[in-house]
Amino acid sequence: MAKIAGALHDIGNFINRNHHAEYGAILAYNILEKMGVSLKDRVTIASAIGNHDESTGGAVDVISAALILADKTDVRRNRVRNKDKAAFDKHDRVNYAVTNSTVNVNAQKHVITLNLQIDEEICTMYEYFEIFLGRMMMCRGAAELLGTKFKLTANGSKVL
Repeated sequence: MAKIAGALHDIGNFINRNHHAEYGAILAYNILEKMGVSLKDRVTIASAIGNHDESTGGAVDVISAALILADKTDVRRNRVRNKDKAAFDKHDRVNYAVTNSTVNVNAQKHVITLNLQIDEEICTMYEYFEIFLGRMMMCRGAAELLGTKFKLTANGSKVL
């Protein structure tokens, strides 16, 4: 179910970037219903999608926690479609500045760690946190729901 939620989680952007999680939950629910997915699974997947945005959501179960962690730790240069650096918005600049990103799960220690290498000539750490602090806090909550801790390292230093 987490894979399905992950594949569909941003479908609401088809309607509008604002409230895309809520729109996406409704769209996904209807698609899954037409595909014959059980009510229980439709509700679980739609709930995960509807709760994946940091402005309105949060982890409510293991499926939503997995989706949140996958989505919010997905920061990397090749996410930037706009090739004109002068036209970058703040999200483009932050994503473009991340030259390496890995997520490590240490099951024995119950720790999920996001490791970032950030080119601070492109984006300062302040700019990163201006955009991503809410997302990192959401990851912490998702990790806690899974019985783990969330950690962040940037440029080799522990940040969270």
